[in-house]
Amino acid sequence: MSTSQVALLASVQQFLDRQHGLYLDGAQQAAESEKRLTVWDPATGQAIASTADANAADVDRAVMSAWRAFVSRSWAGRTPADRERILLRFADLVEQHGEELAQLETLEQGKSINISRAFEVGCTLNWMRYTAGLTTKISGRTLDVSIPFPQGARYQAWTKKEPVGVVAGIVPWNFPLMIGMWKVMPALAAGCSIVIKPSETTPLTLLRVAELATEAGVPDGVFNVVTGSGAGCGAALTSHPQVAKVSFTGSTATGKQIARVAADRLTRVTLELGGKNPAIVLKDADPQWVIEGLMTGSFLNQGQVCAASSRIYIEAPLFDTLVSGFEQAVKSLQVGPGMLESSQINPVVSQAHCAKVAAYLAEARQQKAELISGNVGPNAQGYYIAPTLVINPDAGLRLSREEVFGPVVNLVRVADGEEALRLANDSDFGLTASVWTRDLSQALSYTDRLQAGTVWVNSHTLIDANLPFGGMKQSGTGRDFGPDWLDDWCETKSVCVRY
Repeated sequence: MSTSQVALLASVQQFLDRQHGLYLDGAQQAAESEKRLTVWDPATGQAIASTADANAADVDRAVMSAWRAFVSRSWAGRTPADRERILLRFADLVEQHGEELAQLETLEQGKSINISRAFEVGCTLNWMRYTAGLTTKISGRTLDVSIPFPQGARYQAWTKKEPVGVVAGIVPWNFPLMIGMWKVMPALAAGCSIVIKPSETTPLTLLRVAELATEAGVPDGVFNVVTGSGAGCGAALTSHPQVAKVSFTGSTATGKQIARVAADRLTRVTLELGGKNPAIVLKDADPQWVIEGLMTGSFLNQGQVCAASSRIYIEAPLFDTLVSGFEQAVKSLQVGPGMLESSQINPVVSQAHCAKVAAYLAEARQQKAELISGNVGPNAQGYYIAPTLVINPDAGLRLSREEVFGPVVNLVRVADGEEALRLANDSDFGLTASVWTRDLSQALSYTDRLQAGTVWVNSHTLIDANLPFGGMKQSGTGRDFGPDWLDDWCETKSVCVRY
């Protein structure tokens, strides 16, 4: 693995140097808003690009473009096989431009280039091809009905699936390309049009990938991108009267605001929100598996993962062994910029987020919590947080209750698995959880009782396109992925014929 930074592709620099507007009707277009947003490199704190800060008029242009494309049936009217073929071509183009997209992602988000290549490109391709295949699997049912009037009349009935219309996709900054495609691909597979708003912090990859969609043959207006703030651009998009569905990934607070707006118009929503995800480690667990699995589960992408394991409850007989093992692992992590292939911990996404995570740790230190930290960042300009273990923190600390979304994990000693279960479920969130044990029957008893949308046994954070994903409690509503994924992007229409 290289100990020098990855050489920047010429195409990446050319893209950064553009005067980025909005992506509407199959082309980059200037925004009506004259305001601009700066894109920063988290590794250096330096500006690398700027994008439009779209206003309500810009959002209306984007939504009405998508609406015109939808009602024209330029996409929805194509055969499922045609849509599948174009979406597979789209995936092929993403693969061909994979290194370019990975570098853009690392430059604007900060994550390791290895993670950008493996997750943002590699995993995204898996999801794209899986979802493209669902296009030809959309189906209804024929139904026998028992309508008694008029006497002697005969009826034939069936259901059919139709695309909901224009979808608004709101994408967070932690995995912009991958999560963006989790919204774009089911929308397009179902025959919808979509307007995507990436985070103002990480807008670049979705602007680039929209160009690839057009090159693949997606009709103009079917896939539009608007860039701007959540309070302005995002609010205008989610409240637009022509938006039939909102798919949002982000904070619980913002998700609740979107749900309230959607309720007024009865707009359907899918909300994938925050998590404070527990891992229960029983005394018979394999220590090596636990350390390897939960180091990834806790520190992947600097802990900026909604499914990350941030609370690890360890039965007492194994506690000291695992604390020692985690300490050794954390202190061995190499910290550096994402474009350095050998680095394992990278900067967090922004200066504001760095300050937020640091505030959680400062409060813990003030309250005399025991902290074990790894290496700090290589320079003062980047947004670095040292990977940190918090040992037996007080349950009243904010970092014990709230989603920190950084390279911070709590290690908590418990008397037994039942205490761990009680503490694990004592949370407003219910996104993911894991249990670690060699006893499968015991593991299955915990999977039944853990209050989480996804529960792993002897792993954490790893997801698959064929496995539904979503949260309980304040971690969201609805599910992404799986063979029935497109149902939530379609209306079910009943047809009844008398003959």
